[in-house]
Amino acid sequence: MNATLTSPRPITTNQFDSILSTVGNTPLVHLKQLSTLTGVDVYGKLEMANPGGSIKDRTSLSIIEEGIKKGDITPNTTLIESSSGNMAIGLAQVCGYYNIPLVIVVDPKANGHTLKILKAYGVKVDIVEKPSEDGGYLGARLNRVQELLEEIEDSVWTNQYGNKANPKAHFQTMSEIAHNLPDADYVFSATSTCGTLMGCAAYIKEKNLPTKLIAVDAQGSVIFGNKPKERFIPGHGAGLPSQFLDKNLIDDVFHISDMECVTGCKKLLETESIMAGGSSGAVTSAFLKLVPKLPKNSKCVLILCDRGERYVDTIYNDEWVAKKLG
Repeated sequence: MNATLTSPRPITTNQFDSILSTVGNTPLVHLKQLSTLTGVDVYGKLEMANPGGSIKDRTSLSIIEEGIKKGDITPNTTLIESSSGNMAIGLAQVCGYYNIPLVIVVDPKANGHTLKILKAYGVKVDIVEKPSEDGGYLGARLNRVQELLEEIEDSVWTNQYGNKANPKAHFQTMSEIAHNLPDADYVFSATSTCGTLMGCAAYIKEKNLPTKLIAVDAQGSVIFGNKPKERFIPGHGAGLPSQFLDKNLIDDVFHISDMECVTGCKKLLETESIMAGGSSGAVTSAFLKLVPKLPKNSKCVLILCDRGERYVDTIYNDEWVAKKLG
């Protein structure tokens, strides 16, 4: 047992106006075992500590409150979004609080645990059955969103893929990282819409920080111009290009396989007792790949996007891994 004993935390006053007030200001945790193992100081930004369990809580809150402020979202509005999981839960939470009807378009790869959560929130789930020829399941979901906008009166697409309130939310994410670790040398961020990536990039650029931003994409994702191929781990990579991505603001990119996502998740669990989702496994694997090239005094931050409980039947199930990825 190599871990040092942890003293009890002091009691602090943490009284909030609502569940939505607890979104953000997530812990930055020193990953001591992984740091010892690699010889490089590494920290985890625990986005699974958001109330809905993922970094998409930030995105959802930002988009909806911006829409309410502008008058685009009213008590009579029905919101529609395409999601592979976490964004759906984030929206469900915010919409539940504001009593806004929500329709989520998913595909057959949607996590069963996620669908049960959406049902508990009273969200209407619309499932597309087949991928589109030029955009995969994401393209099919987006096509269905457009159909629903025509069918449902007073409906609005939250559009996490193009809504500028998405990256705006993650300007704050990077602000928190910089506040808690001013001398961070590298930040690793998984890609999908690229909202997190570009929000962090905007903060780094505005504040003229020396921090290098590492994009972590999925093998089979088209975000950085690669050819599409079938992927089994949701929430990481995309079948269509990002509307936010500015490659000039990225210092490096790693393409991580589904199996590397699994091994990264297991490494986090074994070393730090952190049970995280697939994109967190991806950034962990990307970090381990870059370690040999890093100066030993480097300080790195891994943005750990969501909880792992939703993946107990997939990533953390050896039979599923053997069947799908073996």
